[in-house]
Amino acid sequence: MIIHVVKEGDTLKTIADQYGVTPERITIENELPNPEKLIIGQSIGIRIPDVTHTVVEGDTLFNIAQTYDVEPNQILQRNPQIAANEALNPGDVLVITYANEEIIDTVITNGYAYPFIDRTVLRKTLPFLTYLSLFTYGFTPTGELIPIEDEELIALANEFGVAPIMVLAPMNAAGEFSSESAHDMFTNPQAQTTLINNLVTTMKAKGYRGIDIDFEFILPEDKAAFLNFITAVNTRLDAEGLITFVALAPKTSGEMTGLLYEAHDYPTIGAVADKVLLMTYEWGYTYGPPMATAPINNMRRVLQYGVSVIDPDKILMGTPNYAYDWPLPFVKGTTAAESIGNQEAIERAVRFGVPIQFDETAQSPFYNYTNEQGVQHVVWFDDVRSMDKKLRLITELNLNGFGVWQVMKFFPGLWMSANSMFTITKL
Repeated sequence: MIIHVVKEGDTLKTIADQYGVTPERITIENELPNPEKLIIGQSIGIRIPDVTHTVVEGDTLFNIAQTYDVEPNQILQRNPQIAANEALNPGDVLVITYANEEIIDTVITNGYAYPFIDRTVLRKTLPFLTYLSLFTYGFTPTGELIPIEDEELIALANEFGVAPIMVLAPMNAAGEFSSESAHDMFTNPQAQTTLINNLVTTMKAKGYRGIDIDFEFILPEDKAAFLNFITAVNTRLDAEGLITFVALAPKTSGEMTGLLYEAHDYPTIGAVADKVLLMTYEWGYTYGPPMATAPINNMRRVLQYGVSVIDPDKILMGTPNYAYDWPLPFVKGTTAAESIGNQEAIERAVRFGVPIQFDETAQSPFYNYTNEQGVQHVVWFDDVRSMDKKLRLITELNLNGFGVWQVMKFFPGLWMSANSMFTITKL
């Protein structure tokens, strides 16, 4: 894939002519919100079709795949709009293969979704996933599960050959991680046994393929108890042929202190779990100072520590799929950023007519604007260029793949990058 950064004087037609593709193809693949008004600094992915197919009456995804000797899922990855439409329309031009693209690795992928995800977004995303983690089951003090509406999402995952994963988290009534709920479970053997039994029963009944243990802000004194809980869950699930994921806070050494880090012991948890997700994001966050959500220099430090103490074949790189818009000036404890999608970030730059800049250290785009009320803002987001840089860490460090928090919005820059460099494993 070629990445073109818009410069003064560029139009969609001049860019298309430069690479020998059509403006329509660029617009479709990037889902450009601004084809008539490109912004200086905007990154655009360019993929040059090699073999294409024009849909005719009676065509099906499977007979097209058979004609060209490719997998149906490959066609969906290269043409996600047809997964969204749930139908083929005569006259549609589908890309079968691209020219001059070399797959550099095979990966597994995991995407997190809430039950209320837009089904069109989900259908477009599923061709790119190995696992779909449904957020989130909770539990009562006695070990009863607090379920979610997940049947439709599990069925859709199965339709696309994606393995559904149950997410388990200790959440309070306000939807926040609760150190106390986790502690009470760790110290109540009877409730813990009940919980594990309920997990297995529910997973088998609903067709879940495993669990993602997302326990954040665990009390430091519960470090050993947390490991024992993971071990007990993994032992039971392994006997049932189910997989155990654990989400881990972004640590750069074993000496980091604080509620977020101390109980997340990389070596011991990494030795027990089947897979771990390293949450290499949230440096820029709602109440924090404006900066990139996942600066590549910080991501690399977390991942380098991770592979030094955990088998790299167990590690998924956490990948953010959201952006933040901060009003300025930033006042600690007062200023709150607005969470928006990466496509929405581009739309906002267009709306206010401001150029996009790129931080070379963080390898992330950003821009400043002044709204209608005269308030200054700064937006940090991801584009196809920053995602391309992030995903290359997977091969650089021999990781197993990546996990996306979260897939509630479809971000073409992420999936274009992934599809151009990886074969995504389907179980």
